[in-house]
Amino acid sequence: MRRYGVVVVAALIWREGSLLIAQRRKDAPHPLKWEFPGGKVERGETPREALERELEEELCIRANVGKEVIRYDYGYPGKAPLLLIFCSVTEFYGEPQNLVFEQIRWEKPANLPHYDFLDGDKDIVDRLARGGL
Repeated sequence: MRRYGVVVVAALIWREGSLLIAQRRKDAPHPLKWEFPGGKVERGETPREALERELEEELCIRANVGKEVIRYDYGYPGKAPLLLIFCSVTEFYGEPQNLVFEQIRWEKPANLPHYDFLDGDKDIVDRLARGGL
């Protein structure tokens, strides 16, 4: 079994045909890059539990995490490989609030390639834009 330095889970939060995307802060790693909300799976957590926790911490929402959409590994130069897991969220409680990002916005999948996403997210961004997921 392959070992990963970090397992990251991210939410594809849907509302009226748009996805919620978030821009990292200027003082964060990979500053001002766009991403899907989520974060690291901590020891003892399942990916679903981690995503529920992260969405509450980052956006102040309680999410009904749906099915896993895709997972793949990605390696940033000089770092241990990441396992990226993307899950669909079509139901959540509360209105997303920007608690930790530079900005958040709802965007149509076809427009996602116009944003400067994290390198690890580019595969799913391309698939979403083409309607492949």
